[in-house]
Amino acid sequence: MKRVTSFALGMLLLLGVQAMVAQESKAPPKVLSVIREFIKPGRGGMAHEKTESAFVQAFNRAKWPTHYLAVDSLSGKPRSLFFVGYDSFEAWEKDSNAAQKDATLSAALDRATVADGDLLSEVNMSAFLYNEEYSYHSAVDIAHMRYFEISLFHLRPGHQKEWDEAVKMVNAAYAKAIPEAHWAAYEAVYGQPGDTWVFFTPMKSMVEIDQAFMANKKFEAAMGEDGMKKLGELSAAAIESSETNLFVFNPRISYPSDDWVKADPGFWKPKAAADSAKKATGKPAANP
Repeated sequence: MKRVTSFALGMLLLLGVQAMVAQESKAPPKVLSVIREFIKPGRGGMAHEKTESAFVQAFNRAKWPTHYLAVDSLSGKPRSLFFVGYDSFEAWEKDSNAAQKDATLSAALDRATVADGDLLSEVNMSAFLYNEEYSYHSAVDIAHMRYFEISLFHLRPGHQKEWDEAVKMVNAAYAKAIPEAHWAAYEAVYGQPGDTWVFFTPMKSMVEIDQAFMANKKFEAAMGEDGMKKLGELSAAAIESSETNLFVFNPRISYPSDDWVKADPGFWKPKAAADSAKKATGKPAANP
């Protein structure tokens, strides 16, 4: 395989090549709050899921209208990420204020936080703003996705122009050679070093990772030799560091919306789906 630039390689690793656009597809939230919990060695798995379930139960009892998605790392440091989407920062503020005014919910969340904290080595929080121009076919059926590939790019100060040109070159090449690709781009506004960008690609299966690697030749052909050279120069000038990691959705520590549960109850609420099957047939549900 020919060597490609760090930016192009990062994008190829990041971008799945199967579009999962369906009737349930929705555009990504404009504002994304991300909480990262780094797990102490040996304290992940069921132990962490047990403490996290207290948060889910608290929100369920309160019938809280704001939902969140949790994912666990399959690469990099052991950690769980929690994503909460909002239409605006004002909507985020209203949600936070409402939670604080709910004494029962606040008390339950405080207790859950103490128990969960014993398992964690570090927690940090960030906020990101959706960038439609850098995104590509970003409206997908998240309810049926199972993985995220997430690429983080830290830019060199003063090189936004080169970054902008590089991203647009990559987008144009994909539009030409791999139009079924999809990703969502976000710019960090709080909790990250200046000039930080994150690209999310939801995937239904790891097969899409294999397909992304196979798409390398198509991408290079669309770029052309001169284009690849220019992209290398732009990325070298603009990107200080980059990292791509793989995460798996964890329904047991997520607080999914009713729409997601209805779309795929066997995944988001497996126990509820099994109980429904038992009631309908009068027999225990078959093991998957």
